[in-house]
Amino acid sequence: MLYPWQTAAWQALQAQGERQHHALLITGESGIGKLAFGRHLAKTLLCESADLAKPCSVCDACRWLEAGNHPDFRELAPAVDDEEAEGDTKAKKKPSAWITIDQVRELNDFVHLSAHRGGLRVTLVQPAEAMNLAAANALLKTLEEPPPGAMFILVSHQWRRLLPTIRSRCRQLALPVPDKAAALVWLQNQGLADAEAHLAEAGGAPLAAVERADAAVLVLRRAFMAELADPRQLDPLTLAEKLDKQKVEVERVTDWLSRWVYDLARLGLSGSVRYYPDETNRIAPLAKSLDPVKLMRYHDSVLAARKLASHPLNARLVYEQLFFAYQQAVRPMPKG
Repeated sequence: MLYPWQTAAWQALQAQGERQHHALLITGESGIGKLAFGRHLAKTLLCESADLAKPCSVCDACRWLEAGNHPDFRELAPAVDDEEAEGDTKAKKKPSAWITIDQVRELNDFVHLSAHRGGLRVTLVQPAEAMNLAAANALLKTLEEPPPGAMFILVSHQWRRLLPTIRSRCRQLALPVPDKAAALVWLQNQGLADAEAHLAEAGGAPLAAVERADAAVLVLRRAFMAELADPRQLDPLTLAEKLDKQKVEVERVTDWLSRWVYDLARLGLSGSVRYYPDETNRIAPLAKSLDPVKLMRYHDSVLAARKLASHPLNARLVYEQLFFAYQQAVRPMPKG
């Protein structure tokens, strides 16, 4: 399935015809549909109909792919670990952060076999930056000397994290963030309330906007912004305790905070906001007297805290440190 805003990119890719590379690296912002584009390409490559421009969805190959059991297709994603939850007899599956070397070794066995259907063997790796160093080096060997009929589709949100040698073995296709009007039409067709606010917060990425579209979370976010908008009245200890009791995740809070600070700095420098246009009335009075350099340094510290969000942390302590530092970062610049 392609999203409406991907038509031009798909047509450009199809125009290459037989000149398509054995490895395609699909890049772009998270939440714009790169994975759907990659799966659509895989389905087209494996489709057994005469129309090579799009999959027919009715042949055996298409039906097998949709069912997840096509013998000539593999999708590589971070491994799933089975963990026993305390006090629970049922094993729970927890996604890992990495694609491992064992997964790539199994993949190498697959790509060197003959195709079951006599056509291509297609591998989709997503997100490609999730390969650890050993896995990336193992895949590189196959990309350097691909066996006949092997096609690779790599999907990456952060392509600069990939080994330069892997990037050099791929043809890169950068998918753009969709036009705002097109994205809003699609979101409204999905029945999303507050579509414009969610789209802005997601940086223009429609699928990310859908993931954020939780009315209860929106209420929490706006209450949080109200606290940030008045730093002189902000009590870091009380706010940290409130968020901890509400069980708001560190990743979510640092995400809100980083976007808020970015908009503060951007409004002061360029007169516009990116993520929270619905908060402009709160951001504008605060942004007038702030030091954008100090703000962006603080922004970097928030991003550093966000990177640790998946680790076991004392959320309340993280919040307290961030909010005390926030009060320092938003102190007005001396006049004159």
